[in-house]
Parts: sequence; structure tokens; C-alpha cells
Amino acid sequence: MFLEKYLLKALHGVHLVARPMTLGVRGAAFDEAGRVFLVRHTYVSGWHMPGGGVDPGETAVDALKREFREEGNLEPLDVPRLVAVYFNRSASNRDHVLFYHCGACRQTAPKTRDAEISETGFFALDALPDGVTPGTRRRLSELRGDSAIALHW
Repeated sequence: MFLEKYLLKALHGVHLVARPMTLGVRGAAFDEAGRVFLVRHTYVSGWHMPGGGVDPGETAVDALKREFREEGNLEPLDVPRLVAVYFNRSASNRDHVLFYHCGACRQTAPKTRDAEISETGFFALDALPDGVTPGTRRRLSELRGDSAIALHW
């Protein structure tokens, strides 16, 4: 048993070097009025749902909560629900995104511009701002039931 534990750790290390994969989270965060929270980053164009990478030793839900805090001062009022897992081939051939729905969030304070986030806001689904990314539009369409869940971001 002792040897098996170290052998599995070694094999995992080899696998990590030979076949690295990145894992990210994004979340559809809604306020009490049913508006979705979107962010514009300083380093990439378009409006996105908040999210980012899962850090080593961090659960996906903890990563989502951290990203909600960092990108929008958002606090989920219910448990985020996993909607789907997507392959994000536009990022790399090893990137996957876990997409969550958070039906009730509150903003603890307005988000001010910083080095990562240039602008944020809550938007009605029928009044999204210009520049919402195609991936964000597809995820919102899936949540509304207007389209089937895809396998690619």
C-alpha cells in the first residue's frame, strides 16, 4: 500500500508533464432581478461571464467563488450548479471549462477598475451590451433552453 501510493504519485507526475491539461471555471451569476453579471477584461476583448483557472489544491467551486469575488465582489447565495463541461479548443488543445449556474448572487460592493477588470455590470438577458463574446452568448442561450448544450466552448 505504501509503495503503491508513491508509485501512483510518480505516474501522475509523469502524466502531468507528458499530457498537461488546464481547467477553468466560468459562472452565470444572476442578481435578484434576473440580470446576468458580465465583465470586460483589460487584456482580452469582449464581455464575459466571470471565471478563471482552478489553482492547484483548489476545488472547482472554490475557484468559482474566488473568481466571483475577484472579478465582481460577488457572493453566491445558493450552491452553484454545474451545467456542463466544455472543451475550449480556442485556448489550447488541452483546455476544459466547467460552466456553473448561480441563480442568486449579491454584489457586496461595486467593482472598481483594476489591472485585470476594466468594466462590469448586471444586464438583462434581452439587453446585453455590445461586444458579448460568442461563447458567452451560446452559454446563455443554453441556460434559457433556446439551444442544446454543446461540447465545445
